[in-house]
Amino acid sequence: MTTLDQMPLGSKVIVKKISRETNVKRRLMDMGVVPGIEVEVKGKAPMGDPIEILIRGYKLTLRKDEAATIFVESC
Repeated sequence: MTTLDQMPLGSKVIVKKISRETNVKRRLMDMGVVPGIEVEVKGKAPMGDPIEILIRGYKLTLRKDEAATIFVESC
């Protein structure tokens, strides 16, 4: 498994788990980032922060450190 921040543009992946037990994890889950959901990496800023993903039909922008807590596998 790898983390979402390491995936290249256009990658479609399945969320496996979110690592931290913090408010960030709760916020991500409230936004629909839950295990088993498919996510597509749509864009990255020049320095890699933030990262734009497509999830459940809407675009969500995450900071690189937030994306680093999301473990994924390729579809």
